[in-house]
Amino acid sequence: MHCSEGQITLFSCVSGGGSGIGRAVCQRFASEGASVVVADRNEESANQTLELLSRDHTGQGHMALEVDVSSKDSVEKLVTSIQHRYFQPPSVCVNAAGITQDEFLLKMEEDDFDKVIEVNLKGTFLVTQTVSKALVSAGAVKGSIITVGSIVGKVGNMGQVNYSASKAGVEGLTRTAAKELSKFGIRCNCVLPGFITTPMTDKVPEKVIDKLTAIIPMGRMGEPAEVADACAFLASDDSRYITGISLEVAGETLDLQHLQKPSFSVCSELTWIFLFNRCRWTLHWLKTVE
Repeated sequence: MHCSEGQITLFSCVSGGGSGIGRAVCQRFASEGASVVVADRNEESANQTLELLSRDHTGQGHMALEVDVSSKDSVEKLVTSIQHRYFQPPSVCVNAAGITQDEFLLKMEEDDFDKVIEVNLKGTFLVTQTVSKALVSAGAVKGSIITVGSIVGKVGNMGQVNYSASKAGVEGLTRTAAKELSKFGIRCNCVLPGFITTPMTDKVPEKVIDKLTAIIPMGRMGEPAEVADACAFLASDDSRYITGISLEVAGETLDLQHLQKPSFSVCSELTWIFLFNRCRWTLHWLKTVE
């Protein structure tokens, strides 16, 4: 289903656009006719996304740029480069950049906690602030900023105390930004993905997938394109009277506390899913546990 004709702003920027949900957002926006700036710390990945957009959606003036969202200078350089190329700031910005450094609370190093907060929370702040300043300075009549949180920010997840904290912070940041920026015509909303299929989940044992999907009310994992669909709605004028919300894309809220006396094995297997999705070292960790 497409948004109403002409509803998506024609100029969008997606941080973390080099892979996963960010890439899916870029593809969805481009399919709606938008010119997309693919921003990612991994320049090669950003260019790969750009190649896909240029192949499937020609003549729309897409662009790829390298950015470290945890660096104020890098984010400001990104927005300046965009304005030099397009003579305006992006009217739609999706903050999809994110990392994990997973470990259980008692073993987590302070540096690993800080790294995740720097990228996921501070990065969202810097991108939101810089794009908002540019929109206000340019006298833009409207804008839409979309942050990517996580259902984990609401319900928590074993082995992800840093990630959970960062995503809970993203949700609070978004709601506050919505209150402050509404007077400038800038809407701010947050999407909360649940368990989303990625190439890493192909390596997860089938029995683990079965246990997971059994407690998701919709009975399956989500796809990156489904998160992108939610972003497309929030980017469009179809959501013009919506700001400050958190939109769950999770097949219904998944809360392990709602499971009646969950066994250790079930909780452990659910933890494996997130770790598989989020970091490579988990493959070794899973073999060790087994």
